[in-house]
Amino acid sequence: MKEKMNIKKYLTTIAEPNRLAILQFLKGGEKCACEIHPKLKLPQNLSSHHLKVLKDMKLLKSRRDGLKIIYSRDEDVIKSYQLVLTETLI
Repeated sequence: MKEKMNIKKYLTTIAEPNRLAILQFLKGGEKCACEIHPKLKLPQNLSSHHLKVLKDMKLLKSRRDGLKIIYSRDEDVIKSYQLVLTETLI
């Protein structure tokens, strides 16, 4: 990652149970936003908020497919945070 990593902000972001659930759900591959909120039993607007927070942290990528927005994890960014945490804690 080119920009400075904010570990505290990362940990705060993934500590929110719904955001962590989104990241776990997307381990299975990319999903439409319309699949995420029913799976998590969240209102669509709350799901969108959490998706935006994760995207702002660069943990998610998105692309448009017609009218749908498809989300996926950015594995490179996630691995970068994992590496920094490992180096910090171990």
